[in-house]
Amino acid sequence: MKLEKINLNGEKRPLEVGEKVFAAKINNQLISSVIYRQNANFKGRKAKTKQKNEIIGSTSKIYAQKGTGNARHASRKAPIFVGGGVAHGPKGESKYKVRKLNKSEKKLSVISILTIKNKSKDLIVLDDFDKDVFKTKEMSRILKKLDADNSLMIFDKNSRNKIMRSVKNIPNVKLTDINHFSSFDLIKYKKIILTETSVKEIEKRYSWLIRFIYMIKYYPR
Repeated sequence: MKLEKINLNGEKRPLEVGEKVFAAKINNQLISSVIYRQNANFKGRKAKTKQKNEIIGSTSKIYAQKGTGNARHASRKAPIFVGGGVAHGPKGESKYKVRKLNKSEKKLSVISILTIKNKSKDLIVLDDFDKDVFKTKEMSRILKKLDADNSLMIFDKNSRNKIMRSVKNIPNVKLTDINHFSSFDLIKYKKIILTETSVKEIEKRYSWLIRFIYMIKYYPR
């Protein structure tokens, strides 16, 4: 298949790519599951309150069980007393399980989302940057021209270093490389911008997974 590659002058040329990454089978259920588990694992759970069994103090009854006319109570550690434990409070990180997420699931969800972005015309491929772009104003003009004010830029290392300074202060734009993005990033931003080299790197990294799954499916042991 062919993707449309654009240079900064607006000239368009075809770029030959494989169908395994940018025209793969879409698995919406897998995408939803991966993003749910990623968000659950990323969420900070720092708040911690002491439960009844964590309060330091006497465990003796505060008064006799019978004969006082008052309600029955145990120690002062109960949640209804000041200084006692907290019922159903936040338990900190250690009490929450980390939802397991396989590498193959993450990669398959990325392939599905890239296919969706390609079909919806929200995938933009640029030529590699051969000169530095230092001015934020210039970078904003380029993004506006591409109609990519809300975009995730996944660049190769060389192109990323050439425009890094100019992208820092632009809102709703994230610059990264193929090693530091997730399925959530792909869904969060409307447009996905790649360079020609990053397209080849992504193909190299993800296409083997499709071959591996095909072998397991059709040539089981």
